[in-house]
Amino acid sequence: MSQPDTTIQHRKPSLGDSLFPLGILIALLSLSVYFYGADSSYGPNQIALLLCAGVAALMGMKNGRSWDDMEAGMLHGIGLVFGAILILLAVGALIGSWILAGTVPSMIYYGVQVLSPQWFYAASCIICAVVGLSIGSSWTTAGTLGVALMGIAAALGLSPAITAGAIISGAYFGDKMSPLSDTTNVAAAVTSNDLFLHIRHMLWTTMPAFLIALVAFAAFGLAADTGNASAADIQALLDALREEFNISLVSLLPLALLLFMAWRKIPAYPTLIIGALVGCLIALVFEPETARRLGGDDGALAGIKGAWYSLFDGYKSTSSNENVAELLSKGGMSSMLNTVWLIVSAMAFGGAMERAGFLERIVGWTLSRVKSVGGLISTTVLTCFGMNAAAGDQYMSIIIPGRMFRDAYREKGLNSLNLSRTLEDSGTITSVLIPWNTCGAYMTATLGIATFTYAPFALFNILCPLLAIAYGWLNFKQLPLAAGANGKTEKESPSA
Repeated sequence: MSQPDTTIQHRKPSLGDSLFPLGILIALLSLSVYFYGADSSYGPNQIALLLCAGVAALMGMKNGRSWDDMEAGMLHGIGLVFGAILILLAVGALIGSWILAGTVPSMIYYGVQVLSPQWFYAASCIICAVVGLSIGSSWTTAGTLGVALMGIAAALGLSPAITAGAIISGAYFGDKMSPLSDTTNVAAAVTSNDLFLHIRHMLWTTMPAFLIALVAFAAFGLAADTGNASAADIQALLDALREEFNISLVSLLPLALLLFMAWRKIPAYPTLIIGALVGCLIALVFEPETARRLGGDDGALAGIKGAWYSLFDGYKSTSSNENVAELLSKGGMSSMLNTVWLIVSAMAFGGAMERAGFLERIVGWTLSRVKSVGGLISTTVLTCFGMNAAAGDQYMSIIIPGRMFRDAYREKGLNSLNLSRTLEDSGTITSVLIPWNTCGAYMTATLGIATFTYAPFALFNILCPLLAIAYGWLNFKQLPLAAGANGKTEKESPSA
């Protein structure tokens, strides 16, 4: 790998230089959506991102950087998401093996009978919030329970976009408030705050946003038209599931094991791979005919071949029920390759922008225009959102603004807990609203819904940054700099 060039004196980039690649990217992405609509993330956006990575590299070279230096920046950016890519591929394998094992079909089978259509959206949000809180991962929550809940919604004739919004809202609430979450720990660490004081301070924006979203999902459910899913349709789906799989509680063992490993803080990648392999084992023991059929022959090793196939290319349903066939024909590592392409392209662009100093220049310019507490909070939120769009990764949208805004909060007399909360209210939460961000790309690939389709219904993710901005302008719950280790001053005002 090429190493950064540390011997050449680089010119500080101008604001125009810094904004130029972003302007080109916005224009190309807009043209991509105009030409290809919902399919823009299946190639056109990747081309736009890679072209703009080249533009950013050329602008960096204009300011004295070498090609090797800019290439090293792009490779560094891509290297930051290798862990996320491994997790993405593991989730694809897990989905394929869990369908073959009957785990996902069993969750759908039991869920259809237990969850009421009127309360389904709100229940989905709560279930994902509880699981996300317990394991600290929005990705794992969406990749397991989220997939099953999308299937249940299809069976009940409910909106897939609202369902995805409810799943994401709950999963991100749990992820954000969990001490096991990577992003929660990163936000606390980059601002040098105690983890649990950080979580406690986040309650002021997080809980109201979650409760408002929950009320909205309840209202959506009560107003939902489920006439398309008659009792006969649902029974036909249940019959089709039982015809293709041996529905039983035993099939849920992979889910129980995965949740246990996540709760025991076993890293995400081995947890998901073990969960996928256990799914294959369950399939070979309890779904041998299905595994052999997927393997495509009658040999002694056909079952193993079928389990292997589910890991790399997913499950292919042969059900005569078209809804079931469409519902269950998914998964496999191959299903995630387009998302990997999108993430790599986005991180190449983000890495080039960072190495050229463009991101730092843009943030510095925005800080120079801040005059009030409300302006500072708003600038932080918008910067984190912009970083999610420009850099394509939520960790960069937390770390870079977190490092660069610390002095500004101190100068305004604000405790750094306000900064760590705002980083989460914007950097963590809005990442899933951008199609080419690692989180937006992951949710689209996992839940099967385009980012711009579910985004209006990811209510928690929309409300959190808006509440953060409102709190800033009202100077509500902005902890002063003089607060001690317990997060309180001796005479803390009601609005502090």
